[in-house]
Amino acid sequence: MFAEHLPAEKARGLFLVFGVGPRLPVSTLSNQSSFGYGFDVELDYTDNEFIPFFLFTKWGFQQFPGSQTFYQSSDYSNYSINSFPLTFGAKYFFSPLLENVVLFMPVAEISVAYNFTQVLHQFKAESGRNNFVENNSKLGVSGGVGISMFLLEVMATYNYFHSTQYVGIDLKVRIPLYIVF
Repeated sequence: MFAEHLPAEKARGLFLVFGVGPRLPVSTLSNQSSFGYGFDVELDYTDNEFIPFFLFTKWGFQQFPGSQTFYQSSDYSNYSINSFPLTFGAKYFFSPLLENVVLFMPVAEISVAYNFTQVLHQFKAESGRNNFVENNSKLGVSGGVGISMFLLEVMATYNYFHSTQYVGIDLKVRIPLYIVF
């Protein structure tokens, strides 16, 4: 009875994505931090009206420890940055490069993010300085490129926040949560 009111050939999908990988500090962040790590959880959504575009939101955790050269040239005994970004953006899946055995598609993404950071400052005992924790909130942007087999993806992103810039390289696993045709 209501079949004529259903949208013809309407397809939608919601996907859960887990990513993990190294974080490479850039610019002023690289002066005091060494390689970090991070992981994130992402929700992707698309429907056939705007495929090959996917909209996504991502929550993550990044950790950057202090570098040994920074400790040697300063009064610091410990320095670390914990970062909690909340990201909103869009991905574009290009036409497949290879389709025969495995599907390989280039992918590009762009996003805006709100980043909460917590910076631990611990000083050497002989410095006479007090230890403290600094909390900051920043808005930023990121852009990335990668290669996708749709359920498995490798992505490199450049993340820009004022005084906290880094390149993230993630291995991601995409799990379909909800697909309707």
